[in-house]
Amino acid sequence: MLTGVTIVDFSRHLPGPICTMRLADLGAEVIEVEPFHDKAHSPLTGPSHPEARETGAFYLRSHRNHKSISLNLRTNEGKALAFALARQADVVVESYRPGVMRHLGLDYDRLWEMHPAVIYCSVTGYGQSGELYQIGGHDLNVQAVSGFLSLVRDLEGRPVVADIPLSDYVLGLYASEQICAALVQRARTGRGAYLDVSSADLFSSWTGLHALFMSYSSSIGRETGRGSLLAYQVYETADGQYVALAALEEKFWLNFCRAVGRADWELCHRASVAGHPELFEDMKALFLSRTQAEWSELGSEVDCCLTAVEDWENWADNPYVANREIAYTLPYLEKKSPEQEESFAHRYRAERLSPPWHTDYTYELLKRKLNLTEEDLSRLQRQGVIPSASS
Repeated sequence: MLTGVTIVDFSRHLPGPICTMRLADLGAEVIEVEPFHDKAHSPLTGPSHPEARETGAFYLRSHRNHKSISLNLRTNEGKALAFALARQADVVVESYRPGVMRHLGLDYDRLWEMHPAVIYCSVTGYGQSGELYQIGGHDLNVQAVSGFLSLVRDLEGRPVVADIPLSDYVLGLYASEQICAALVQRARTGRGAYLDVSSADLFSSWTGLHALFMSYSSSIGRETGRGSLLAYQVYETADGQYVALAALEEKFWLNFCRAVGRADWELCHRASVAGHPELFEDMKALFLSRTQAEWSELGSEVDCCLTAVEDWENWADNPYVANREIAYTLPYLEKKSPEQEESFAHRYRAERLSPPWHTDYTYELLKRKLNLTEEDLSRLQRQGVIPSASS
């Protein structure tokens, strides 16, 4: 759907690459500008999760279908090459703190003077203005600042820290949506756009909508919200696993009660945990009487919104995932002996080899996009602007 659209991606961390990866999955050509510093280069550099980088898991999660180009943006030549690529692009994505791209000479204002049709998307936690725009932060901070974290609590009322970086993934989706809308606008009007996309903005808007709903719904308060209802809980099963019951509508609750032979529970559809502690204990005991598989089978046979809490470690074996054929496979999972694995890991770190799944397109893209010659590339390599062809 986006074939013919070129995106130059300067972003780091997770949200920006998630955004451009989704656009690449839709057919766009994504040129990912990786930082290159002479004598300190390795593709997709970063200290975290080395195993994920070596096997391709890191690549598959947030960089698939990207074409990597390595430029030393500390040099004037590197900045000029990056600007030349951006000048030819339909879309530019960056995720630096506000002001960094201006310092590099790659900001929207300068690019717009040469390329007014460009769509320029800045992906950040707190946006390009306001009290927090220069403050560092991660997914947990965004959830906290936006008020979202206050709505995700355990039964004791403590905010819950999720393992998945929810705001990072959501910001990537939101940014790709905004870029697609800007592409539609440009097709109609010929105008480019500057997009200030912030995860705190997005999560705050969600929290605000929920707060508005809660404020003007007299029958719903914190003590009777979804998370406090007996019919809307996660319950442990006999084998130490969990199932989710979400029988919010009365018909689903009635179906559940009848399926488990508890007609005496039918009038407790809107009962809360706090208001009915004895019933809560009875329900916990009931779910502990069967395994997760048994409850999952009941949920598939009875229309009561009952599903297994699938374990992420067995995600690929999840019946839903398998049926929908959405499981990913890593580009590099060839089994080796422990000695081979240790040898490769040592060489990868010590000699900065490219992982088997990673291809550096620096030379190809500079030739094709900017018409550079072999002589030009050799000169840039000697000057430390680009890596050697064998890096």
